[in-house]
Amino acid sequence: MNLGATGLAAVISAGIVPAAAAPPAAAQEPLVLHGPRLVATGAAIELRGRSGPRERVRLEVRVGSRWARVAAPVTDRRGRLSERFVPRRARGRYLLRARTADGRVSRRLRVRSRDLVLAAVGDVNLGDGPALVMQQRGLAFPWTGVGPVLRRADIAFGNLECAVSARGAPVPKLYNFRGSPAALRVMARRTGFDALNLANNHVGDYGSTALLDTVRLVRRAGIVAVGAGGSIASAARPRVVRRLGLRVAFVGFSDILPAFFYAGPRRAGTQQATVPAIRAGVRRARRRADVVVATFHWGVERSPVENERQRAFAAAALGAGADAVIGAHPHVLQPVRRHGRRVVAYSLGNFVFSAGSPGTTATGILRLRLSARGVEGSRLLPAHIENTRPRLLGGR
Repeated sequence: MNLGATGLAAVISAGIVPAAAAPPAAAQEPLVLHGPRLVATGAAIELRGRSGPRERVRLEVRVGSRWARVAAPVTDRRGRLSERFVPRRARGRYLLRARTADGRVSRRLRVRSRDLVLAAVGDVNLGDGPALVMQQRGLAFPWTGVGPVLRRADIAFGNLECAVSARGAPVPKLYNFRGSPAALRVMARRTGFDALNLANNHVGDYGSTALLDTVRLVRRAGIVAVGAGGSIASAARPRVVRRLGLRVAFVGFSDILPAFFYAGPRRAGTQQATVPAIRAGVRRARRRADVVVATFHWGVERSPVENERQRAFAAAALGAGADAVIGAHPHVLQPVRRHGRRVVAYSLGNFVFSAGSPGTTATGILRLRLSARGVEGSRLLPAHIENTRPRLLGGR
């Protein structure tokens, strides 16, 4: 129909509008799908998108030669959508798209997956002998060899075997370790530590004020502090690190005296290792995370093998749902044992420490490959402590 200006005006005034002049609002909206380019194996993929307001959008994943439905969310009034896709079967690559009822299709989203790498080490002391060496050689000295290896991991974890504070006085015990806040800041930059266990027998060496300073300074450095806090509720709380879509929870326990280091309802300190506390803590962590790491300060100093008490605590943690159990305190390496997709490292020994007696200079970096199913693989990179500094062996 060919309408002149006069005829078109008459049609509009009569309330008649040609269909081509008013396309549906949804057809004018672009269909867009966003998401991560890389996720951990089996981890949830967080999808975001945009289309018309209040519009149902079908999200699909490529399976063989066909497209399978993932979800069909409805956009909000601004046309935004958000959906969490949990793969039923882990793949190395995913191809996803969005589609609407009127035939619009988004650009394909390609997502790659791989195992997440957790690098774990043993006792790190920033006071005592290491502090003297750092005064001579600089605060970065302990990390010149191993720092880059730890930074390349997706998550780096260790046991901080000292208080970090300028306040407090030494409590009555044989050894008191205290590092400087500056040494902690340099360590954080050089290693990229993501989580540190504080449930040990040295974090309280300079009293509760220094202990709370340690917790605060670790967190200020961007590191998760595990196993110690201003009360037992804080010390027992699982702490979660998120990487590549995988939620990894850490929970820490100490089985080493002095008992007055243990936290109470209104007393700062560490979480004591008992079977009920281990079971409750790991189950709490399990509800918040895809992978659970339970870390312990336990065992007998300089013993090359674990004892029955360590095995009982490890069994309690695994039975409650832990994927990895990582221990410290004996100052020597103890066995790393695999249990299917779970692993127990009974002691990772010293790491940055004044080590000189037989066995105490042997150390390493435990690399765990994690997925949503647990521990896919483990490997200990051997190292040797020289002048308080760990040095990787074999040219790594």
